Amino acid sequence: MNKHHEPTGSADEQQITLRSPAELADALPYLLGFHPTDSVVMVALHGDRGRFGGRLRLGIPRSPREWPPVAEQLAECLIEGSERRGSRPDGIVAFLCQDPADGETGRQVMERLRPLAQRLRIACGNLDVPVHEVLCISDGRFWSYCCPDVRCCPPEGTGLAMAGTSVMAAAATYAGVRVRGSLREMEARLEPWQAPAADEQARALDDAGAALVPRILAGGSREQVGRETLRLARELIKRLGDASCAGAPDTDTEDDRLIGHDEAAAVILGLQDRETRDRAAEWMEGPVAAPALRLWRALSRRCVGPYAEHATAPLTLAGWVAWSTGDEPGARVALGLALRLDPQYVFAQLLHQACNEGLDPETLRHCLRKERGAREQGGRPKPRAVRPPTGRKALPPKAPGPGMTAARNRSVRRTGRRGTRSGR
Repeated sequence: MNKHHEPTGSADEQQITLRSPAELADALPYLLGFHPTDSVVMVALHGDRGRFGGRLRLGIPRSPREWPPVAEQLAECLIEGSERRGSRPDGIVAFLCQDPADGETGRQVMERLRPLAQRLRIACGNLDVPVHEVLCISDGRFWSYCCPDVRCCPPEGTGLAMAGTSVMAAAATYAGVRVRGSLREMEARLEPWQAPAADEQARALDDAGAALVPRILAGGSREQVGRETLRLARELIKRLGDASCAGAPDTDTEDDRLIGHDEAAAVILGLQDRETRDRAAEWMEGPVAAPALRLWRALSRRCVGPYAEHATAPLTLAGWVAWSTGDEPGARVALGLALRLDPQYVFAQLLHQACNEGLDPETLRHCLRKERGAREQGGRPKPRAVRPPTGRKALPPKAPGPGMTAARNRSVRRTGRRGTRSGR
C-alpha cells in the first residue's frame, strides 16, 4: 500500500510501501499524528495500490450492544465522506486499539473485541466496500483478525517495532512528520484541573456566575457582557504573547500561572454566548493565533467540577485555531473532547466533520474576515445560519463515561451551579 499524507499535510509527494500487517501497525501513529488509545480507527484505501485516503477515529463504546450501530455509522461516514471528496474507497483497513484492563492480557483484549471487528467488516461489506485488514493493537503487540498465516501473525501476537525504527518512522522523519505522543497525553492537556487547584477556580466561577446572570436576566446588558468578555480575552492573549516574546516558556504551567482565577471565570462564562464565541473565533491566524490557542486550552482546563460542560466553547475554539494553523491532530483531539461533552454542539460538529474530510479551513477564515471587515466599517453582516450540510452525517463523538447512548440521548445541557448558556 502506498502512503500519501492528507491534503493539508506537509509531504504530499512522499510515498512509501507497506507490505505487511506489521508495517501497517507501525504506520498507525503517523496516519493520525498521535498514538490512539481506546479507539476504533478506519482508513480508506484508493486505487489498485491502496493509497491511503480519509480516516476516522472513535472511542470504543464500552457496551457491546452499541457496537452494531456504531460500526454502521462509521462505515457510512467514511465511505460517504470519501465520495464527497471525489472517489469511493476501493477498500478499508481498520484498527482496534485498547490497553488491557487490570488482570487482562493483550490477547484477551483481542478476543473480547473480535465481535466489533466482525461488525466493522459486515458494515463495510453491506456498502460493497471490502475490509482488507483489521488489526488489534494492545499491550505493545498486534493481532490480525484477517490474516490466517501464523508465520506472520502468530496467536500470541507480534510485538510492535521499537519507536523510531520502522520504515514508516524513517520516512516520517525525512518528511518532517512527527507523532505527538498518545491520545491520552494530548487529552490530558485539555482536561479540567483536579482538587485542590480546582476548588479555588470553582469558587471564582460561582462568584462570576452570581454576578453575571442577574445582569443578563435584567435585559439590555448581553452585548455589554460580550464586549467585556472579548476585551478581557484580548488582554489575556496579549499577556501570553508578551510573555512568550520575553522568553517565558510556552508551557501549560506557565500559561496557567499568567491567568487569574477571576479572569478565567469571566471569559469562560462569557464564551457561553454564541455571538461572543463566534467573535472570538476571528483570532485564528497571524501572530495572535498561537497565544489565542494557548488561552483556549488554558480555559478548557479551568472548567472544573460542575462547570465541566462549559469547556465545550473553549475546546471548540481550540480545535478551530489548531485546524486553521495546520495542526490537524490537535484539532481532532480538542473537537473530539468538545463533542464528548455535548454531541449536539453544532459548531464543533461542523468543524470536526470538515477537519476529518480534509477540507480547507480557508473557506471559514474568509467568512470570518468578511464579517470582521463589515463590522469595522460600521456595517452589520448577515447572521450566519450554522446548520449541518444537507445530506451529510456528522461524525460520531468519542464515547463518554458509560457509553455513547447516554451522551446522544442528553437533550438538555446542565448549566453548572450559576452558569449560563446561550446558543451553540
